[in-house]
Amino acid sequence: MNFSIIIPTLNEASAIQSCLSALQPLRHNCEIIIADGGSTDNTADLADPLADKIVTSEQGRGLQMNNGARHARGEILIFLHVDTYLPENALPGIQQQLASNFQWGRFDIQLSGSHFMLKLIAYMMNQRSRLTGIATGDQVIFVSRQAFAAAGAYPEIPLMEDIELCQALKKISPPVCLKAKVTSSARRWEQFGIYKTLLLMWSLRWRYFFGADPQLLADLYCRGHFWKP
Repeated sequence: MNFSIIIPTLNEASAIQSCLSALQPLRHNCEIIIADGGSTDNTADLADPLADKIVTSEQGRGLQMNNGARHARGEILIFLHVDTYLPENALPGIQQQLASNFQWGRFDIQLSGSHFMLKLIAYMMNQRSRLTGIATGDQVIFVSRQAFAAAGAYPEIPLMEDIELCQALKKISPPVCLKAKVTSSARRWEQFGIYKTLLLMWSLRWRYFFGADPQLLADLYCRGHFWKP
């Protein structure tokens, strides 16, 4: 088995079937693992016929993805959000790059939706990632099993786990930034407001950089607030 796609879920009954249906053509060379965080809806029931494994743990994206990785058989781990879709020929593109000197990487991203700001935000995300070597989970981080272990896996913190993993992986190998675009849902941007969400995300990153508690930042992120009420 060359690839394991690990999908963290929590009450994603409305999105899980669409996500997994898009991955079915890949299953001849790839296993699909749902890393659930204790969903109280029927996420697991809907996912069961479309996934190879469903593993459960306590809630927390880093914790869930680590649990999925522990159950994975693939030599290349792909961490995919439930509302993000891979581009055509994603797996050959990953395999070709990781067969060279790279150990990990991510895709460029485009956001669903028609608002012009979403295109600008995606462009900024891609450029920032190229400059810093840091990827977000929405850009679909992929990594060799060996490098993932050497980096110490995801830190099991409530938010910013992707930043910490990338920092550790950069010490092992620079990232490969694939120009092929994953398509990620703009549902959060549209729910809380595009400009508000943009400012919120930058605020959370800066506060994390200066030592803010990840649990506090996670609470603010979930509620779409700048400050705890």
